[in-house]
Amino acid sequence: MTKQLLTQKQIEQLQKNPHVVKVSERTITYADAFKSQFIDEYLAGKTPRQIFREYGFDVEILGRKRIEQASSRWRKAYEKNGLIGLTDTRKTSSGRPLKRELTMAEILERQAARIELLEGQVDMLKKLEATERRLLSDSQKLSTTNVFQLISDTLTQFPFKRMVTYFCELLHVSRSGYYSFLKAKDTRATKEQLDLEARDLILKAFNRRGYKKGSRSIKMTLEQDLGIVMNRKKIQRIMRKYGIVCPHRKPNPYKQLAKATKEHTVVPNKLKRQFKQGVPGKVLLTDISYLPYAGGMAYLSTIKDGSTNEILAYHVSDRITLDLATETIRKLIRNKRVKLHPEAFIHSDQGVHYTSPKFQKLLKHYQLGQSMSRRGNCWDNAPQESFFGHLKDEIDFSTTKTLQEVRNKIDHYMVYYNNYRYQWNLKKMAPVQYRNHLLVA
Repeated sequence: MTKQLLTQKQIEQLQKNPHVVKVSERTITYADAFKSQFIDEYLAGKTPRQIFREYGFDVEILGRKRIEQASSRWRKAYEKNGLIGLTDTRKTSSGRPLKRELTMAEILERQAARIELLEGQVDMLKKLEATERRLLSDSQKLSTTNVFQLISDTLTQFPFKRMVTYFCELLHVSRSGYYSFLKAKDTRATKEQLDLEARDLILKAFNRRGYKKGSRSIKMTLEQDLGIVMNRKKIQRIMRKYGIVCPHRKPNPYKQLAKATKEHTVVPNKLKRQFKQGVPGKVLLTDISYLPYAGGMAYLSTIKDGSTNEILAYHVSDRITLDLATETIRKLIRNKRVKLHPEAFIHSDQGVHYTSPKFQKLLKHYQLGQSMSRRGNCWDNAPQESFFGHLKDEIDFSTTKTLQEVRNKIDHYMVYYNNYRYQWNLKKMAPVQYRNHLLVA
């Protein structure tokens, strides 16, 4: 029994479909691209009738038999010859055998067409092989989401319209997951826009007042200066995503200064790591740090309040003599805004400056007590060491050429540190804020 013939009206309707190349009363010639899309959709789990309907065909006009026969023919061709099996080769095939012999021109024409087809097949296979190698190479150490994006970009760039299943198996990812990834495109775009807005806010806090910060400092700066509350884990995620790197603590090669000589006196450790005593002006931590810069070497001596982390006095010099430590003490006494506790004492390491008889005599003159860390134990003066670490992370001295430029940078940083550098262990306050908080309390 022959197929049902198509009417002229049905022929005209089918010719309007972009997936139809040619149509007559008995036959319909479909576009190669539609055949490829049909196989792709069929492998994804859709029925033949559903696919034809989604691509604009009236399944009542085509009839069940036409759809089933076309589906069966294309699937067999795909299983036998893959990509090439779906190509319409009727223009290049010989058709019915001729009773007459072919002319030389006809033979050459048919051979040229066959060569062109074979060259196209070889070129397609080469592209597929190269694409496989690139996918396997690029997918190394990628997350599943990035692998899905890699497959999508490949299918967009190259004419592999029905290779979703093959590529997913090649890269060991789920095909259903890939289609879910495609459906969530708008959601991802919305999330990306929100992340970009958060990144701009984080960068604003990251570079605020000219010093780079970590996630904790960024969170506190957003809250204190910009009035924005942002989860710290979100800040860390955004920083990782966009490569925002905070300064990392560098190891200090100068753990100790010169060993104390016999005539120098070491005093007991009366502090015993009780840094936070809740009393401003009582626990005074001091130390000296080396500051290499383009023009040479500078030395910084500071006195830090153990309870509030405020830098009460500091002195910068190009010489590491005893005057470096004694001048810092004199600046502390001259600082009128500093109110020392009656039981105030200086805590330091066992460096030659602090075991010196002249330094100890100066402390007695100003009625200041003295305490020293145990030998070789930097943890006994940890807050002071921590301050030097942050300072070297956040100030770049590599382009500084003169000692005066070093002093200018130190002066600017001390104002920032005392008044604007919020600290997690100070209830998210800056040192001066926390000192006032303790005085009010």
